[in-house]
Amino acid sequence: MALFSLGEIFVNALVQEFEQWLFEEGRAPKTIESYVSDIKGFKSYLSDKAASEQQPLSRFSFVRYKQHLLDQNFAVATINKKINSLKVYNDFLQKKRIVEENYIYLKRDRIKIAAGSEHVVTAMSEEEVERFLFYIEDHTKVSIRNKLIGYLLLYTGVRVSELINTKLADIDFLTAVLLVRGKGGKLREISLRQDVIQLIKQYQQGERSKSRFRESEYLLVSQRAPKMHRDAIRDWLAKISTDVGIKLHPYLFRHTFATRLLRKGVDLTTVSKLTGHSTVNMTAKFYIQTTRQEKQNAVDKL
Repeated sequence: MALFSLGEIFVNALVQEFEQWLFEEGRAPKTIESYVSDIKGFKSYLSDKAASEQQPLSRFSFVRYKQHLLDQNFAVATINKKINSLKVYNDFLQKKRIVEENYIYLKRDRIKIAAGSEHVVTAMSEEEVERFLFYIEDHTKVSIRNKLIGYLLLYTGVRVSELINTKLADIDFLTAVLLVRGKGGKLREISLRQDVIQLIKQYQQGERSKSRFRESEYLLVSQRAPKMHRDAIRDWLAKISTDVGIKLHPYLFRHTFATRLLRKGVDLTTVSKLTGHSTVNMTAKFYIQTTRQEKQNAVDKL
């Protein structure tokens, strides 16, 4: 039986109270999940540094955490999202009179990007795509389910939330089409490659058929639940990143999917429909911009 210190109990209770406060404030479920996940990450960092668990937030701990994120090469957008979450958490702590001060100032603390570098897309090169595909072909290292996850992320560009919510009924094997439920309940269709279709069938007839959750309506099942959790996918990608030699995360695959389509001459409207963006402008905003490597290649030609 796990034993928890009084500090840990206090911290866990505080996070639960924060989650309830967000709900009472009328925040959307996905927003609440994102905020709570970010705060748990911050708490985990403090725990690893043996910081005082009785001090939920301070200017010193925030600045150290921000530097930690920078040192770990997190994307600027990710760091700014976490800073925003901590600002909301700071507001909560102040309203509950747990802390007296405002330790975070968004205008000052958010990382600013120089003009001309906005929306730089990080996408895998063709060589990196091949390296990833070569790695997941090794059945001694990668299960059929995880190989399927890699294929679906790379060849459909779905968000991780869309992936874990994919149901067997969403797959039309006859027409090779996947029905995706996107943000706001919007539906879109994505055509599936034949190798993806065959891998789905292999997973269904093999590993999945032996699972105690084989009757689940969801495509991807875990050992403990009838539906995979998004963190399990993130954790797997992070775990194999060193072996593959690329810092892997779900959005890298989404960016790569869209970027590869555009490079191969697929029109912007089609890419927008496949990625599930609300407008073509949204797609252009993120993907028309050149990647860092393309900028470097351009300069190297001088």
